[in-house]
Amino acid sequence: MNNWTQRWDDRYKTEEFAYGEEPNNYLKEQIEKLKTGTILFPAEGEGRNAIFAAKLGWEVAAFDISEEGRNKALRLAENNNVSLDYQVGELETLDFQEGQFDAIALIYAHFPATIKSEIHKQLDKLLRKDGFIIFEAFSKKHLEYVTKNEKVGGPKDIESLFSLEEIKADFPNYEIIELEEKEIELNEGLFHNGTGSVIRFVGKKNKK
Repeated sequence: MNNWTQRWDDRYKTEEFAYGEEPNNYLKEQIEKLKTGTILFPAEGEGRNAIFAAKLGWEVAAFDISEEGRNKALRLAENNNVSLDYQVGELETLDFQEGQFDAIALIYAHFPATIKSEIHKQLDKLLRKDGFIIFEAFSKKHLEYVTKNEKVGGPKDIESLFSLEEIKADFPNYEIIELEEKEIELNEGLFHNGTGSVIRFVGKKNKK
């Protein structure tokens, strides 16, 4: 097991939910605007967002590198009487098909800096034409906030954080419905608490 996987297993194996059991506010606000269908949650951890989507009637798939996260997510799904297709591993090894999804929700999916753009390009292939991406993650400006308050969470290296330009570059074949950098107040479980800076993006895929 590598250090990256170990880090997330350690975070998720506690009894408490690292980021709470309630869905992310931005996801909640945006997903309710869409017609239900198939949706993928990358880096889904303990399942709070995937389970919210399933309760709305979406057919939900998710993945993460953490077995501990998956175990917790499946228990939470059972408690909420919903089911998830939750796979564990690196994206390229998983059983997802090109054009399989109507939507992809990237909620604080901070992949290692060296592969984050490549992951976005792989995910794009899994989304059908006219499908939607919902994205919220910490911006490069967030470094200033996490230096003042570690409880707000997020990566401490600027390369793992996002800029508006990176999102445009990673998703060039999308109609931008919303794209902004914004200061928000986070109150999510143990690790997202306080003022932070995020990038928010909703895009509609224009072509395959």
